[in-house]
Amino acid sequence: MVGHGVADRLHQANASAPAEDPSELIARVCRRDLRAFECLYRDYHPRLTRFLTSMIRRPQLVEEVLNDTMLVVWNQPERYNGASKLSTWIFAIAYRKALMALQRQDDPVDDGRAESRASAEAGPEDELGQRQVRKILLKAIGELSPDHRTVVDLTYFHEIGYREIAEIMDCPVDTVKTRMFHARRHLRRRLAGGLADWL
Repeated sequence: MVGHGVADRLHQANASAPAEDPSELIARVCRRDLRAFECLYRDYHPRLTRFLTSMIRRPQLVEEVLNDTMLVVWNQPERYNGASKLSTWIFAIAYRKALMALQRQDDPVDDGRAESRASAEAGPEDELGQRQVRKILLKAIGELSPDHRTVVDLTYFHEIGYREIAEIMDCPVDTVKTRMFHARRHLRRRLAGGLADWL
């Protein structure tokens, strides 16, 4: 695992540095360039945190799985063959690591603070309504299986297409579509009125 000190240092590093080409960064990581790896870690930390928090719903495991994912990127960068986008490869590693972490755990534990973790900018008059909508939506998503949650999360929160999701989850595109169909059906049953129209 990447140590907590390293993770903290990488996470707090200057995020205003200009973005570099992902294929160039991974090529540099293959040459054991630590600065290139730090750039990748910085770029992917917030995205993977959001993805893993939705999938695992265990805050204490998210950072561990994220670090395990990035450790694979550092130790085996040559496994990326360029056949897909770099983000697809990294999300696929995170997905597999998350599934393994879930299998090691007992019963699922809901994250009671999930509703308050990421809040949209809103005026005081909107905050209560937004909190209520978010709570209802997160509760409904939380009732889905990990695979169905993953499809919803990657589609709506990461704006990733079905073909790329199929690569990440290592399954046929039709399986992704079927999972999304069942997930939407469940969410429509659980959400009332205008919120169901979002689906």
